[in-house]
Amino acid sequence: MALILSIETSTMVCSVALHRDGELIANQVHQVEKSHSSLLPGIGLDICKEVGVTFDDLEAVAVSSGPGSYTGLRIGVTTAKGICYTLGKKLISIPSLDVMAEAVRGKFLGDHLLCPMMDARRMEVYTQIENQKGEEVWELAPKILDEDTFKELDLPLYLFGDGMPKFRQIASQENLIFIDDIFPDAMNMGRMAEEKFQEEHFEDVAYFEPNYLKEWRTTTPKKQLL
Repeated sequence: MALILSIETSTMVCSVALHRDGELIANQVHQVEKSHSSLLPGIGLDICKEVGVTFDDLEAVAVSSGPGSYTGLRIGVTTAKGICYTLGKKLISIPSLDVMAEAVRGKFLGDHLLCPMMDARRMEVYTQIENQKGEEVWELAPKILDEDTFKELDLPLYLFGDGMPKFRQIASQENLIFIDDIFPDAMNMGRMAEEKFQEEHFEDVAYFEPNYLKEWRTTTPKKQLL
């Protein structure tokens, strides 16, 4: 059993949680754009202080591994690696879309599918699909949406995440169910982090990098500055 600090920064939401034996004991969520780097160190210290522990008491740090915001992921992973390297703690990674799916797993009866969707601009999303048993149906991939994107699927399909609203505008299938206000939240990382800790499924602190899913591209200014 383990005391694990979880960090999630794959979107504009910055969240940190503390779990003991997979059970949530403290968390904070901040929805302040472009503030991850300034918020993270203080949040982690605050929630540990809230329950009377320190970073030294941690067994591991879990971090959302992507896909998601390039900058957000870099900040989260760098923070997690810094804690682990400095204090000799284990590093655990949890895919961002799994963090979203965890928020709704087990809440619906009968055969169904879960589809977390993360906005990738325009009509593209990062998405995956799993069944009610947690088994992969569609693997994680970028996908350009159109009205027929899920036409081949006839089971009740629950869609959620910040990439979902733009699809809802064009969707017409009757088996689609849209869930609002679901985002990757560190409070939902506890069970998965605990499982990985027990299985000793750790990342290399020196070499671990986020899964951006697509190559990062920079833009070139149209006009050269003198």
